Amino acid sequence: MAELAGPDAGGLNIGAACADRHVAAGLGHAVALRWLGRHQKRVEFSYRDLSDLSGRVAGALVGLGLKPGETVAVLLDRVPELYISALGIWKAGGIYCPLSGSFGPGPIKARLEMGQAKVLIASEELYGRKLASSRASLGDIRHVLLVGDDGGLVQGHEDCMDFGAVMSEAAPVPPVATTPDSPAFLHFTSGTTGTPKGALHAHRSVLGHLMTGRRVFGLSDADIFWCTADPGWVTSTAYGVIAPLACGATLLVDESDVEPRRWYGILHDEKVTAWYTTPTAIRTMMRFGAALARSYRENSLRVAASVGEPLNAEAVTWGQKALGVPFLDTWWQTETGAIVIANASGQGRRPGSMGQVLPGVEAAVIRCDGGVRKRVDSPDVVGELALGQGWPAMFSHYIGGDDPAPDFRRDGWYFTGDLVKRDADGFFWFVGRADDMIKCGAIQIGPFEVEGTLMDHPAVAEVGVVGKPDLLLREVPVAFASLNPGFEAGDALRTELLSFSRQELGAAMAPREIHFIAELPKTSTGKILRRALKAKALGEPEGTEMLPTLGPCPGRFDDE
Repeated sequence: MAELAGPDAGGLNIGAACADRHVAAGLGHAVALRWLGRHQKRVEFSYRDLSDLSGRVAGALVGLGLKPGETVAVLLDRVPELYISALGIWKAGGIYCPLSGSFGPGPIKARLEMGQAKVLIASEELYGRKLASSRASLGDIRHVLLVGDDGGLVQGHEDCMDFGAVMSEAAPVPPVATTPDSPAFLHFTSGTTGTPKGALHAHRSVLGHLMTGRRVFGLSDADIFWCTADPGWVTSTAYGVIAPLACGATLLVDESDVEPRRWYGILHDEKVTAWYTTPTAIRTMMRFGAALARSYRENSLRVAASVGEPLNAEAVTWGQKALGVPFLDTWWQTETGAIVIANASGQGRRPGSMGQVLPGVEAAVIRCDGGVRKRVDSPDVVGELALGQGWPAMFSHYIGGDDPAPDFRRDGWYFTGDLVKRDADGFFWFVGRADDMIKCGAIQIGPFEVEGTLMDHPAVAEVGVVGKPDLLLREVPVAFASLNPGFEAGDALRTELLSFSRQELGAAMAPREIHFIAELPKTSTGKILRRALKAKALGEPEGTEMLPTLGPCPGRFDDE
């Protein structure tokens, strides 16, 4: 805490901890951010640059009337303005809420409304495609700041402000005196029975990011760290911004998405020492073959790790053969805010496992037996993963609608909803979800949100969405729809619905398949029987039993 605290007793500000303190320590000249553009552009920012530019963002936001605790939404690709804005928002005392450009207009608008964002910083291109037409209905948004191509001037949006022009006129201001419990960033995680939930994290989260940056990746000011996460995901905030900068490392950012040959070149040419990516990206690179990988075998990698979904043992060993280091699987959630279980660098590791619990974290396997939760200490018993509360990066609470946190927090435990087993050596192994979340690559998709969008089409009477196994993405969303009278099932309507869903939800969330069904299977209480739909998606006969749910139960907790 003392290492990261500001000049005010008890103060803690993520923006200052990631930039200003390094300047104060005499490291202002060190490279903080190295950005690689799509068109061979390469720009570097020192810690002194980040400190000054983020101070200007803070000054601009304060000048626009932003008050501490108010939300600033950011809709940008991996461009320098994203990282400068995040640090500036924290320095201004605001809540940083990044949004994914892969989402369609509906999900983005919903998150802006639930987060009650007062300011939006967006690229001209994404704003024009996703939000310009609905600007008038975003009542909470007071100001929109647009970033043009290559940071250039923005024209044609008279109701918006030019980010570059506002920055050039702003003077840097010192960080607001936030405390460890002051709200800092907001990420949305989809639910299965309602609208997406916003998990709010406090400035104390930086303590967890600093610790895991050092312990899992071994980061120091000598490292070049590359995180490939989408800017809208919590991984980008935690390990694509905070952890490497808090550790004083050089953060490498590539604007492009997965391009295997380009990525191999970056690992080699930029002398990346620590790399954090997803199993989907790893499998994509594996599909390009061993010959390409071997041609880039000479690199500076010291550690490579994966996040977002379970990493199979084959991918772990492929990393050793192709890149000279094994991929280390890590486990955490939006709610935990930082890695809590990992095959950590320099520690024991077991290919195919989630890893071992990190120091300072208490983890247990819990089973529900006769309405009573019981902690299981015997090895290889499947139950729900629960974490002891008190972890500094753990979210504060949910926002948006009713706060469902009490369902997850009981008797000092946070229940994750993941089914796991722990072996005799303390390694955790992922078994499945206790709910119906669809894990598509590194993205969590809530069926309810997809179903709600499809129900907006006049042809759809009822719809159920489930995950179908996929070799590359692990799961993809598949929809089963019953139709209203006057509409005919067939290829033409299927194509129309697929196009409609992609337009409204974006390619990342839209279903890959749509099947027509006379009537959806339901429970006695009228809920969609998703296990039956999953059996249909797999082509299994009626009555096929799926993995039983061993997760949350409403009973009391028994730790005996």
